[in-house]
Amino acid sequence: GSHDTMTYCLDKSSAVSGNESKLVKFLNKCLPCIVHPIIMKWSITQVLTVTEQLEAGVRYLDFRIAHKANDPSMNLYFVHMVYTTVTVQDILWEILRWLETHPQEVVIIACRNFDGLTKRLHNHLVACIKEIFQCKLCPRNVVPTLRTMWHLGHQVIVSYEEEVELEKHCELWPPIPYWWGNKTSTRALIRYLERMKRMGRPGKFFVAGINLTENLRYILVHPFGSLKKMTLQSLPCLKIWIKQQYPGPKKKCINIIAGDFIGNNDFVKDVIELNTKINPP
Repeated sequence: GSHDTMTYCLDKSSAVSGNESKLVKFLNKCLPCIVHPIIMKWSITQVLTVTEQLEAGVRYLDFRIAHKANDPSMNLYFVHMVYTTVTVQDILWEILRWLETHPQEVVIIACRNFDGLTKRLHNHLVACIKEIFQCKLCPRNVVPTLRTMWHLGHQVIVSYEEEVELEKHCELWPPIPYWWGNKTSTRALIRYLERMKRMGRPGKFFVAGINLTENLRYILVHPFGSLKKMTLQSLPCLKIWIKQQYPGPKKKCINIIAGDFIGNNDFVKDVIELNTKINPP
């Protein structure tokens, strides 16, 4: 999986998200030449496009969806401190085009956050999802083995973090738990993930996030740093941790693993190779 999938196309001229703190919005308004470049350095988590991520082997897409404040249109964007240049609808069509040329591939789309979405906008978003993917959507009453999904022609599982919409649409799956460590150090992140494993895996889909997270203190101590530099330094240790994991239903098993800058290192290959532990070549 890719964490914050759509940050490769954040809009450099975008306003700060309405969901951010008043302090961040105030500083960005007063000192945009200084603050905005810093926000961009710490907001970008991916450099590959969504099609390139799919080609690389990513099958879990983390979509943080938002509606811009004071925007009279129905356009929806992705957000991570600032908004993207592309709309949600355009990306859903892009995914569909890729799936049509890869009929045996299955993609999980996690729709989250919903910054600024009203009931009307939720209805619009779900209608777009259903119109674009149609019978490719796997209903939540289906046990999604690959064999079953291939037989029924399903290629998309959409998890949706909004209970009202879930009750109305059988095509939407419940929110997928995301183990987010919120740590600035690799060791602390691994300790958190190991603690979560000891508590036992959820019964269905869940994500172990190997993404580090900055805080204000970390940014002040590393004025010339960026989320990319922070992530690349952590990859060798996280690579070792990934190779030690086991997929499957047992208590300490891993399901989906999501990271930042998935085009770097052998992250995707290492995760996919874990499957050989339960299905030897």
